[in-house]
Amino acid sequence: MDGPDAAHRRPDGVSDATVEALGKLSEALETVERARGHLYSLHQLIGHADLMLDDAVRLFRAAGHGDLADTIDRELLGRNVIAGRWTFQIVEDFDDGYYGLFRELDRRARDELAGGRRHLFEAELKERRRSAGRPGHEARPGADG
Repeated sequence: MDGPDAAHRRPDGVSDATVEALGKLSEALETVERARGHLYSLHQLIGHADLMLDDAVRLFRAAGHGDLADTIDRELLGRNVIAGRWTFQIVEDFDDGYYGLFRELDRRARDELAGGRRHLFEAELKERRRSAGRPGHEARPGADG
């Protein structure tokens, strides 16, 4: 059979408007997923930079700049990046708060409105845009087109 698999077929009674709304919610979540990746990059980059300060402090001391080394060691090394927080705490707050709620509401919307099916909007877009029967345009893996 040609077309999307059962997991990507619109359930009976689900309107175009609902599929579009679910698609927009999914797209928004995907954007938040990308932002979350950048947040984890920030977490790792700041952590790495903080560890590099050990070398900078050592090198300033060796070059005879003890006062500057002391200031960096005391004022910057190990400093919170946001009031009261290192980046791991920011990541945890984000994951447990905004991100967790976003994922929960996306799942809830899919469960309540589309029987838990994901990417209905994209599956239907693929069906409209592919050239059925052409190599590389199969509806799903293992389909003959």
